[in-house]
Amino acid sequence: MSSPRLAARALIVQDNRLLLVNAYPAGQSSLWCAPGGGVERGASLPDNLRREVYEETGLTVAVGDPCLVNEFHDPNGTFHQVDIYFRCTITSGVLSDSWQDPENIVSKRRFFSRAEMDQIAFKPDSLPAVAWGSDLLYDPLEPIVKPR
Repeated sequence: MSSPRLAARALIVQDNRLLLVNAYPAGQSSLWCAPGGGVERGASLPDNLRREVYEETGLTVAVGDPCLVNEFHDPNGTFHQVDIYFRCTITSGVLSDSWQDPENIVSKRRFFSRAEMDQIAFKPDSLPAVAWGSDLLYDPLEPIVKPR
């Protein structure tokens, strides 16, 4: 059995709207999540996060404090991932529909208001509470949602 995968993710709230990405190529799923991804050995979590956010959005960010630790797992499989979320601010760049993720994973990126989040599918379930709150949350073993 392998160890859980470790990922870093960015919570970027600008003008009271949260940046989310759809990380399913060619719209395979309507699920949205915070930008970020797997960490590479030998780089800090903030360095990994800056790289991932730039790849997925074209934005450069300053990485702040951690605000959420979330575990995803597949109760019927072997997938287990620990996501560490950091509060981030944009230091340069503008979202563009023409931006291409070099890995072709992220197909869409946009900001959502709190009210708009009630109309979309997203993970983790605790995302709005931490994005518009101030506490550090730990969200253990949330079942992963399979792409539809």
